[in-house]
Amino acid sequence: MEDDSKPEQSPWAHLPDVCLRHVFHWLDDRDRSHAALVCKKWNWAMHSGSLWRSRTITFCGQPSREDTLELQRALWYVKKFAKYLVCLEIRLWNPYNTAFTRKFQVTLRGLFSHLVKRNNCLVSLSIKYLALDRLIWRNVVRAQFLKNLATFLKRVSKRLDYLNLKGARVTLEEGCELLNSLSYLTNESFLSEINIEDFFSLHLPVYSSTLFHQTMSKFHSLVILTFNYNCISDDLLNILGEHSAHSLCTLNIKCHIHDPHGQVIRGVSWANLAKRAPKLNVNIFFERVMKHDHLARILLVEIPVRSISLRSCYFTHPDWTMRPTLTNLLPVYWHVLQKLTLELNNDHELLDDELLQLILSCKRMLFLKVWAFLSVTFVERLLQNRAEGKCILTTIKVRIYTARQETSEEDLLLCNIYRKFKYLIDSELNYFVITYPMV
Repeated sequence: MEDDSKPEQSPWAHLPDVCLRHVFHWLDDRDRSHAALVCKKWNWAMHSGSLWRSRTITFCGQPSREDTLELQRALWYVKKFAKYLVCLEIRLWNPYNTAFTRKFQVTLRGLFSHLVKRNNCLVSLSIKYLALDRLIWRNVVRAQFLKNLATFLKRVSKRLDYLNLKGARVTLEEGCELLNSLSYLTNESFLSEINIEDFFSLHLPVYSSTLFHQTMSKFHSLVILTFNYNCISDDLLNILGEHSAHSLCTLNIKCHIHDPHGQVIRGVSWANLAKRAPKLNVNIFFERVMKHDHLARILLVEIPVRSISLRSCYFTHPDWTMRPTLTNLLPVYWHVLQKLTLELNNDHELLDDELLQLILSCKRMLFLKVWAFLSVTFVERLLQNRAEGKCILTTIKVRIYTARQETSEEDLLLCNIYRKFKYLIDSELNYFVITYPMV
């Protein structure tokens, strides 16, 4: 007797569209293209706009076949799916010679051209670590790239909401021209988030530039602004208060040892901005700016500081004494400070007591990351205070520096401390503590 029943279909044939698109989301371009050949339904899934809204294009900067393929894939994607693109990130890693920067510039010119023709929904653009002040950028190539980028920003400025040009390292005039491109048609920009950390070349006193102040006055709806301390002045704080007070929520400020940071900012300027922008939180990141008198000029009590990071990396200096900073400067933020990061080479001073007292005084501190010379008992004392409810930390990350190569004794003590507070650590904390030889 013949079996007239239909052949059993694969469960994949009945997979809901939303699940199929989710599967395609995790495939790379090549696998998506191959999968699209299976059937009409899979081909339809391949061309679903939700798969192509975000794109990261990486240029590795190395003379390899893979890098050439990445350039080809970038142009293929833009030609085929540019109309869906909402968020674009372009990464340039360590370009190796002038020929590559020229190739990068030509590729980006073509990419920008296709986007202008085929896309009308791009709202997020990130091009980081261009380092345009390096010698591998010939003046002609550099100038052409900046011209292409400025032209593109003018075309998309009406709809762009987020721009990240971190690490571009341009001159003051070049940087202001790029930023002015965002307000080309209306003389106003309603960009909500902009990252211009390390945007200007090193050593530039941007804070004294009238051109920069005029440029920043064109931004009228900033929510998040990330930049360097060498941009800050009383004028800039007043501009932010006048044009973006209704929206401004976060200022991320990096203060680097090689950037000018000797300008005097009045506390009243910070107070006025905080009053006009009641939602404002400020996060400050110090890179090798460790002298107390420098920090005291910057860390004014009127700043609504939420996060402070002090990093000396592996550098040390006898003038870098942290005790007065921990005992005099940081405690003034006891009512607002939520996150503290310290990466210190404090081999000439112990800070256990001062650091613990600071943590206990900051009633809103949730996050602590410390890389420093500390005693193991500091961790035990900290956990004991946390168990007694004297602080509300939820994250504790500590790297205990030691001058000895052998750390088995300290490691055993840390294991015993973990056992003692195991229930607290496992149930309530993001906890990571190790010893680290500094020899």
